[in-house]
Amino acid sequence: MTDPIADYLTRLRNSIKANQRIVEIPASNLKKEMTRVLFEKGYILNYKFEDEGPQGLIKIALKYNPVTKAPAIRKLTRVSKPGLRKYANHSTLPRVINGLGIAIITTSKGIMTDKEARQSNVGGEVLCYIY
Repeated sequence: MTDPIADYLTRLRNSIKANQRIVEIPASNLKKEMTRVLFEKGYILNYKFEDEGPQGLIKIALKYNPVTKAPAIRKLTRVSKPGLRKYANHSTLPRVINGLGIAIITTSKGIMTDKEARQSNVGGEVLCYIY
């Protein structure tokens, strides 16, 4: 697999379109941290890390509105790709839908949202936009 982050986002996107409640994704430390950020920001209901097999699994419970059945995640967009990396310093970090969405950034201080990176005064690679 050449782009595991794109695979992670695609599995989430396909599960949301199919109205599934739980999605299983092969684990890595980067994917675990991205899942933690999604949970902290309220885009997923819950998650669980399982150490089955050589790689392990991440089980993610997707979040839907109980009345309208609309998913909490409207759109997932990969920004930095293996063929073209996108970096930003703290002053040029992107704002997703004027602050309504989040951009996940990998920095020297770990994986965080664009707002947290601005507050920590660090830049890094812009992985994806979520809203």
